[in-house]
Amino acid sequence: MPHDHLRVLAHPLRLRILSLLTGAALSAAEAARELGETQANVSYHIRRLHDAGLLEVAEEVRIRGGRAKRYRHEPDSGKHLTTRAPGEEKLLTKAIANELLRRAEARVAERPASLTDAELWVDPQLWARLLEKATELSEELHAAARPPRTPGTVRVSASVALFELGSAS
Repeated sequence: MPHDHLRVLAHPLRLRILSLLTGAALSAAEAARELGETQANVSYHIRRLHDAGLLEVAEEVRIRGGRAKRYRHEPDSGKHLTTRAPGEEKLLTKAIANELLRRAEARVAERPASLTDAELWVDPQLWARLLEKATELSEELHAAARPPRTPGTVRVSASVALFELGSAS
């Protein structure tokens, strides 16, 4: 039964696993090598993500006389997650912020980039249109994801957080 809480996402390694498994179906051992983590640690987090309905088994392969499952992340799978416990969304936001800091350390400074941070008041129709565009951009990026180190690709970071705020205090 899928886990219905955001807490499952509030771990930096799980966010990295989801990103990695968007572009390729990998086993826990393959993902562990790519992420520089132990297979046991990655296996544990893959099980949690799978139990939450965020990873699907893409295939089972025979490896050295055994069987290994390769998992894949379908970005739309997160739409079923809800938050019930207080503070879960805050935990997820902190995990995403920490992941952005980790990625910023790997940024190629001389390459073009876009970084925007703003708290603004805008027309509701404009907001709806821009939110739709951001969703389309996110979907296009996820659909274009390729396995790590695929020739002709570049490694990029994409974090999109757009939401309406309550009244200013």
